[in-house]
Amino acid sequence: MWPEEAPFHTPVFVVTHEKRDPWERPGGTTFHFVNDGIESALDQAREAAGDRDVRIAGGGATILEYVNAGLIDEFSIALSPVLFGSGIRLFEGVDAGRVALEPVRAEPSPRART
Repeated sequence: MWPEEAPFHTPVFVVTHEKRDPWERPGGTTFHFVNDGIESALDQAREAAGDRDVRIAGGGATILEYVNAGLIDEFSIALSPVLFGSGIRLFEGVDAGRVALEPVRAEPSPRART
């Protein structure tokens, strides 16, 4: 459940399989539900952003789709030393022939063990 005033204060484009009307929240956040693919969602987000950055968030499956489509320029990963159930491995299924990863920086945490 989102708070009454969503934290983004900018348009948000949600990739979904369902057709839904936009959901406007106080403070300038409007959720737009895009059901015609990741490219369409990214195009709409870029148009809304103008010269600002577009950020993509989601679960492992969504991120994998964008990475394998070659639509990600840069990304950050925050890892926690705690495992919660099961899920999708972030880089499983990445097309290594199309994707080259270059580490930019790492910020270790005193809570993580090496």
